[in-house]
Amino acid sequence: MSLKNDSELENRRGKLRELEDRYEARRGQNAVNPHVHELTLQALKRLINQLKEEIVRYEAHQPARRVAAGS
Repeated sequence: MSLKNDSELENRRGKLRELEDRYEARRGQNAVNPHVHELTLQALKRLINQLKEEIVRYEAHQPARRVAAGS
């Protein structure tokens, strides 16, 4: 999926923060089933990387933002 505007960009950044928080919280937990725990961490990491790629791709295709005049 590709981002279409700055509003979607901010939504993705929010989701990214949530996923990163969830990943860190789960990483520190003791797992009842280590295999399931590892698969969960892998899935979260995959989603984190996907969102990062979408954000970078969107930002790379935006025209350079001008600094306010006089700055």
